[in-house]
Amino acid sequence: MHPVIALVAQRFVLGLLLLFAASALIFAGTMILPGDVAQSILGQSATPEALENMRRELGLNEPALQRYFSWLFNALQGDLGTALTNGRDIAESISSRLGNTLFLAFWAALISVPLAIFLGLLAVRYKDRWPDKLISAVTLASISIPEFLIGYVLMFFISVRLGWFPSVAMVNDSMSIFERLNAIALPVTVLTLVVLAHMMRMTRAAILNVMQSAYIETAELKGLSSFKVIYRHAFPNAIAPIVNVVMLNLAYLVVGVVVIEVVFVYPGMGQYLVDHVSKRDVPVVQACGLIFAAVYIGLNMLADIISILANPRLRHPK
Repeated sequence: MHPVIALVAQRFVLGLLLLFAASALIFAGTMILPGDVAQSILGQSATPEALENMRRELGLNEPALQRYFSWLFNALQGDLGTALTNGRDIAESISSRLGNTLFLAFWAALISVPLAIFLGLLAVRYKDRWPDKLISAVTLASISIPEFLIGYVLMFFISVRLGWFPSVAMVNDSMSIFERLNAIALPVTVLTLVVLAHMMRMTRAAILNVMQSAYIETAELKGLSSFKVIYRHAFPNAIAPIVNVVMLNLAYLVVGVVVIEVVFVYPGMGQYLVDHVSKRDVPVVQACGLIFAAVYIGLNMLADIISILANPRLRHPK
């Protein structure tokens, strides 16, 4: 078997095993939460008989292992269960919420990824000079400030003081694309500032590491300009670590937007999860956790596969 095919298959199997382990941890974590689900549904005035009937109806009297495999099997078929608080189908409720989160993550990635790579190349081009120091200082400052604080500061100055964009990022299907973009301008800005710094610094570090190679010195001796050496020779050979850090930040844009969605009251997966955690709606928490885990593991697996395919020593073995 070709080494590339073997490594890709290995990463795929490992991703499935990680997802299986994550599902087990999510199920176990929700089961050991304090409180009684039946009590939270029926209220404090419920009789013991009513509580027992509710537990039997929810299947809480069955062995935990049986409930786990039943839940996992149904989830693999697309059946995420029914929300305890409102009786709605979870998959149906999540579909629109997940679409909103992906919409937010897409525009943040569309801005942050090219900008991070460009700033990384620029910092390498002017290494240890004022553009490099300025870019590094600004990005380090942005990554050091909590994202919720950035969100509230932008909300105060841009929304309240200047009135350029709305402070609450409410979107719905009836809005045009321009209205939706106007609504998500602030959360996209915050997410871009948060992930931009990490990607830029890793891009800079990866290219500087490649710049120490012998073939880079050969390219410089041929009389090529410094930017051509960086862009044509160093950057392509630094793709693997750059792809890894980009995928990690893309995973964050989908999985780690909970705080941003709560700050801007954005109707995405994060807001949906927080609303139902407070109500102890276990099926919703399990479904959201499983989807977040699948996205995170899937993007990391994709990063590994791209890194394998980008390695010429694996693609062209001797």
